[in-house]
Amino acid sequence: MRNKLPKYIYQHKQWPDFQWDANIISALLASVRFKQGRLIGQMENLGFQLQKEATLMAMTEEIIKSSEIEGEILDVAQVRSSIARRMGIDVAGIVASDRQVDGVVEMMIDATQSFEQALTDERLFGWHALLFPSGRSGARKIVVGHWRSNAKEDPMQVISGAIGRERVHFQAPDSFYIPSEINAFISWFNEELKLDALLKAAIAHLWFVTIHPFEDGNGRIARTIADMQLTRSDQSPYRFYSMSSQIRLERNAYYAILEETQKGEMDITNWVMWFLSCLDRALDSSRGLLDKVLVKAKLWERFKLVSMNERQSQMINMMLDGFDGKLTTTKWAKITQTSADTALRDIQDLINKNVLVKVGESRKGSSYEVRLGE
Repeated sequence: MRNKLPKYIYQHKQWPDFQWDANIISALLASVRFKQGRLIGQMENLGFQLQKEATLMAMTEEIIKSSEIEGEILDVAQVRSSIARRMGIDVAGIVASDRQVDGVVEMMIDATQSFEQALTDERLFGWHALLFPSGRSGARKIVVGHWRSNAKEDPMQVISGAIGRERVHFQAPDSFYIPSEINAFISWFNEELKLDALLKAAIAHLWFVTIHPFEDGNGRIARTIADMQLTRSDQSPYRFYSMSSQIRLERNAYYAILEETQKGEMDITNWVMWFLSCLDRALDSSRGLLDKVLVKAKLWERFKLVSMNERQSQMINMMLDGFDGKLTTTKWAKITQTSADTALRDIQDLINKNVLVKVGESRKGSSYEVRLGE
């Protein structure tokens, strides 16, 4: 694996002795640490129930966006409902979720709610099996719950472009080296180090995704490991921000800095700076989550005496969580799997009860929003 002229970071003799310039990262690290502490303090003042609501929102965002980074679209209502059931959060509008969604949710909950437990190869195998409950990645059958092996094609490459014009972004270590590489990574991750917890999250993300130990799902598991370490740094199972949401917004830059770092030397200062800057922006975005939690809590307090059926509760929750596009009778009927007449009756009932308001009309029909004022 160690070439005379290394092309990838893991081929250097110094691997995995990462280096970084503390003088360059120190100011940003201190700023992010301060912002992180201030956010946790603000959230702790909300009270137990609102903290759980904020956690539900943040974890839903984290799971949805981490999957989106890899091009997989999950149903928001299913993810939210699966998290609520597993964490015992009492919310309206619970829907059934499929085993694909349940698996991704269970992986994230295990990482963040049991963040103090050691990382092991068996735990990683379990996460991988949860990601791929059918034993397939799309139409392709893969080895689930175990490292990729020489039984499969080596080398593993990250490629883009049309056939005949492929571009290799990264080539992972030969599968022969995975057990020893993973053992080194796990030992380091579980060790109590005199290393800032946020810096450790940045290194863990890069290190794991560079080893690329599974046939598929390496990016999502790398981000889950980073989330586990961020939860350790927060010292709380409550989640108030979503790193993957910010990475999703900056996906091109994310892949570019990973490729640059993996093809570079052992100095990973640029990667650390990008990771911390991205986390800084994720913490800034959490202000919107806090506002949303407070608005939602205030509205449900207003609606608590309003009689709603299960469909209506589900739809109001979806709208308060951030509905994609305009709500129409057609969308209501499709989401709740009812007829257009039933959807219209549900909507008109909520208009009469001052929960919904009509906001527009077009050739496709009327659109509606939650009435924010009394």
